[in-house]
Amino acid sequence: MLQRIQTLYLLFAGLVLAALFLFPLVHGIYVNGKPVTIMVTGVYQDVNGQSAHTDFFTLLTIATALVALLPIALIFFYKNRKKQINLCYGLLLVVIGYSYWVSQAVKNVIGTAYVNMSNFGIGVILLSVSLLLIVLAQKAIQKDEKLVRSADRLR
Repeated sequence: MLQRIQTLYLLFAGLVLAALFLFPLVHGIYVNGKPVTIMVTGVYQDVNGQSAHTDFFTLLTIATALVALLPIALIFFYKNRKKQINLCYGLLLVVIGYSYWVSQAVKNVIGTAYVNMSNFGIGVILLSVSLLLIVLAQKAIQKDEKLVRSADRLR
């Protein structure tokens, strides 16, 4: 199980999604004249020189934890490669939907504020990296399935 490359891809995808708790999605934006940092846990504003958690994203935080656990749970379907391939496709759709939800949450907070590329945090990149890792895992599972089918033909 652990010696397969797709296991590592799925493990890293789960870790990358869990890292969303550590890194901001958007930072350094001025909303209502105050600098704001947006993370998946909520909005942090500068209040009297201190960063204060002013708005909580409870559902988004729970969804982030669940989405981060899905690739790790997918590792344990290694005995049924066809099911694992289908679940990878489903996981891709879940992460894409989750990314859309995150973007809408950020859009609701910033409103009409202007966002530069320099304002985007590492969290935005992590979502793309997780999608790439899931696609690589899915391709590696398909390669394994093809190899097993060719070995079965030789027997």
